[in-house]
Amino acid sequence: MNCLRNETKLGMSRGIPEPKLTAMDAMIDKLTGAIFVFQIVVVIVLGIAGNVWKDTEARKLWYVQYPNEGPWYELLVIPLRFELLCSIMIPISIKVSLDLVKSLYAKFIDWDNEMVDPETGTPSHATNTAISEDLGQVEYILTDKTGTLTENKMIFKRCCISGTFYGNENGDCLKDPELLQAVASGSPDAIRFLIVMAICNTVVPVQSKAGVVSYKAQSQDEEALVRAAARLNMVFLEKKGNILDINFNASLVQYEVLDTLEFTSERKRMSVVVRDCQNGNIILLSKGADEAILPHAHAGQQTRIFAEAVEQYAQLGLRTLCLAWRDLEEEEYHEWSLLFKEANSSLVDREWRVAEVCQRIEHGFEIIGVAAIEDRLQDAVPETIETLRKAGINFWMLTGDKQNTAIQIARSCNFVSPEPKGQLLLINGRTEDEVGQSLERVLLTMRITNAEPKDVAFVVDGWALEIVLEHYRKAFTELAILSRTAICCRVTPSQKAQLVELLKSCEYRTLAIGDGGNDVRMIQQADIGVGISGREGLQAARAADYSIGKFRFLKRLILVHGRYSYNRTAFLSQYSFYKSLLICFIQIFFSFISGVSGTSLFNSVSLMAYNVFYTSVPVLVSVLDKDLSERTVMQHPQILFYCQAGRLLNPSTFAGWFGRSLFHAIVVFVITIHAYAFEKSEMEEASMVALSGCIWLQAFVVALETNSFTILQHIAIWGNLVAFYVINWIVSAFPSSGLYTIMFRLCRQPSYWITMFIIVAAGMGPVLALKYFRYTYRSSKINILQQAERMGGPILSLGNIEPQPRSLDKDVSPLSISQPKNRTSVYEPLLSDSPSATRRSFGPGAPFDFFQSQARLSSNYTRNCKDN
Repeated sequence: MNCLRNETKLGMSRGIPEPKLTAMDAMIDKLTGAIFVFQIVVVIVLGIAGNVWKDTEARKLWYVQYPNEGPWYELLVIPLRFELLCSIMIPISIKVSLDLVKSLYAKFIDWDNEMVDPETGTPSHATNTAISEDLGQVEYILTDKTGTLTENKMIFKRCCISGTFYGNENGDCLKDPELLQAVASGSPDAIRFLIVMAICNTVVPVQSKAGVVSYKAQSQDEEALVRAAARLNMVFLEKKGNILDINFNASLVQYEVLDTLEFTSERKRMSVVVRDCQNGNIILLSKGADEAILPHAHAGQQTRIFAEAVEQYAQLGLRTLCLAWRDLEEEEYHEWSLLFKEANSSLVDREWRVAEVCQRIEHGFEIIGVAAIEDRLQDAVPETIETLRKAGINFWMLTGDKQNTAIQIARSCNFVSPEPKGQLLLINGRTEDEVGQSLERVLLTMRITNAEPKDVAFVVDGWALEIVLEHYRKAFTELAILSRTAICCRVTPSQKAQLVELLKSCEYRTLAIGDGGNDVRMIQQADIGVGISGREGLQAARAADYSIGKFRFLKRLILVHGRYSYNRTAFLSQYSFYKSLLICFIQIFFSFISGVSGTSLFNSVSLMAYNVFYTSVPVLVSVLDKDLSERTVMQHPQILFYCQAGRLLNPSTFAGWFGRSLFHAIVVFVITIHAYAFEKSEMEEASMVALSGCIWLQAFVVALETNSFTILQHIAIWGNLVAFYVINWIVSAFPSSGLYTIMFRLCRQPSYWITMFIIVAAGMGPVLALKYFRYTYRSSKINILQQAERMGGPILSLGNIEPQPRSLDKDVSPLSISQPKNRTSVYEPLLSDSPSATRRSFGPGAPFDFFQSQARLSSNYTRNCKDN
């Protein structure tokens, strides 16, 4: 069974998930590498200096007692000592600390009562506990439509049977008197339409003890059609093996299912071959997309009226299915049946062989009609998309629906703006040249309108997308970067995954969200996968990193949980390096007054306790810190840009923490040595004073960087400081500890407490001054919001926070397509009634001015798109 699991439809859709590395983890790895190089340089320099001093000065000093001649490895002793001293420069505990706090981030998502679906009681759940901070850096959201943006509750609304439209007046054809009359009078076309609706499916009827029939279906479309047929007196009662019992107007009609031609994303239709048990006729019933049914109509039938019906229903945002019928001869069916069975039993290229055999019989259709199904939007979907677009997140909708249906849903969801602000570009064509010329015109238009305030988006279908990804990938990549919104319709699961990979290749952080098994590959391919526990099952939710009950919870997942996780992880990781560098720099400075011998100022027990107990507890409580309230964050989603641009963790901010650790090490070492480096002081006393100064400084550093204090945080910061003294008093009571009576003597000396005060004042004074200067004269949007919260004043609006546009590779050149001499305007692909979205402006709403106008933030967070 194990060896066959990937041969199932779900198994083949899943693929092999790749391990995911967050942008923050990648940055931490780079910083760790830089510190490692710095550590090696320090060890080499100090090792050479130590050997030089030993050979020139140390041998002259009688008390050092260096022998005149040493073993062959003597030159390595001092460098190895410094390697041991500098080994704590890279905090080994950082990975453990990050794993612990990331697990807490995941639990915060699980415990969030505001993300529980009130209808089903489904809570949100974090399956992957390692990527929460990436939620705060999402730049592109790729979303499915059906079941993700919509409720996936299909309702049969309108239909067109043999050129007659039903349901146009009241919007519900099930209540249309003309359709009811046609069914009651036994209209052949209406009856055949209902037969296809009732039995061309994989629905299983379930009859209760009370005789009530309910239906179990994999596809919500099929269930909607079967239910609608039942309301029109064509009731699918029971399935006994291959025999289907249909109750029509109180008469029992039976059909025998001979073969089922299952739906595939390539064929885009589903068919069944049945035998009418009353007269023995064999019938092929088929339903599917218009482009998969209408071209296969028999030569004498006009399909224009059905194409117009599909177009009309799509303009209303309805899902459309074309229904077809074909009578088969007994001999023709038997010949085809043998081929079909042979193809199904093939072990090589089975899917291709089955598809080829299906095409041999799926032709010469008599088109019966068009069914239109409504799938309503979920609650608060437009508001959620609008808010996330203000946060600078770009949206791509990837759907299998018809183009016009997708456009109408995109309008309803605020994916695209209405005219005249928004415009829509269309990439179409059936050949390589046609698609290339269309893409070229769209790309030129996008380049021209990129600097204008007009919102522009593009639409592409699956056929054109296949050609674009194969022949014009680089040009399409440029288009993807220039556009904030895209609508990709009639796409397959593999194409969804390819689009995610395309955006990832440009180093965008992508989030994919879907609800069905056909979204699994897209979800697994994205940096963050979100599954919705919907009516199509739990395949997507189980394969995703996060699962939510409704699309609207995505706003809170990103803006609240993602942003808080990023901020907290940025502080924790840089603080971990800071505390390790601080103690390491003190050791290096001590070597300058100890003959560059690699002697440690601190004993091993103190160093262990420093990393494990004294400095870890306060920072772990930072998982509760909130720089802004949840309400403010949701009101002003523009501030997510600071996370997207990596403003809180980058080489520049790390250099600030590096400089702080160096400055604090100088303060602690210089003051300690001047206060306690005299003849009557022991080395252990100076060591304890220096260690105490580090603990005091770090307590104030954590307090300074904390934005929202709780009782638990106060206990962790100041209680940890008290615990430091309690632990050392206990250790000082044991003669064998090496610190016997040290802490007792120090605490009785006023000079010790004066030294601690001077260390804290000298170390924190410049830091406080710099922070005050930045907060007062160089304040960021976040600082302004923090000030407004503390003052309790009204928060009006902030100005747009716009990053610099990303640069493209220099070798991205125009398409190599021959242009006609009499070229039409570059605005040719613009649709007059189409909306779109802006490029790189953070939010379509009004400008965001807060108390006073602020200078626009510019981002140095530009990244080049990789070659594809």
